[in-house]
Amino acid sequence: MALAQNLDRPDRDTKRRLRLWLRLYAATSVIEREMRRFLRTRFATTLPRFDLMAALERAPDGLSMGDLSRRLMVTGGNVTAIVDSLERDGLVGRRPSASDRRTSYVALTARGRAAFAAMAREHEQWIDRLLADVPDDEIDRLAGLLADLKHGAEATAERAR
Repeated sequence: MALAQNLDRPDRDTKRRLRLWLRLYAATSVIEREMRRFLRTRFATTLPRFDLMAALERAPDGLSMGDLSRRLMVTGGNVTAIVDSLERDGLVGRRPSASDRRTSYVALTARGRAAFAAMAREHEQWIDRLLADVPDDEIDRLAGLLADLKHGAEATAERAR
């Protein structure tokens, strides 16, 4: 009965945690919306394409489609569609695995590396301008708090499994 009452009337701490989640979500949504707009208007690209290219930029030898899917936390079908599009544009190339013919690796082409480098430079400057009103000491404090929040949520999720 106590559990049912708790679900019907959340306590103050529960409401505070819910408000925290809503503020995190709202802040993330604003930044993501602006990032999507920036990429669309400045580079005629999408956030998923940018994210996939960023993952490949950090893996010069390329990544398997499965690795891309795991790193981007999207389905294999989504990765395939993005890779197909980037390949048509000459920004990525595929090569078969030497050990498993069911697996192919994707890597940025020279053109893709150049295009991503230009996007990444401007993206960094754009994020800097977007967050310029937040004082440096607050950025450092917030980054630490968010790291603590992430670790705490991961630990709680692991215990719940």
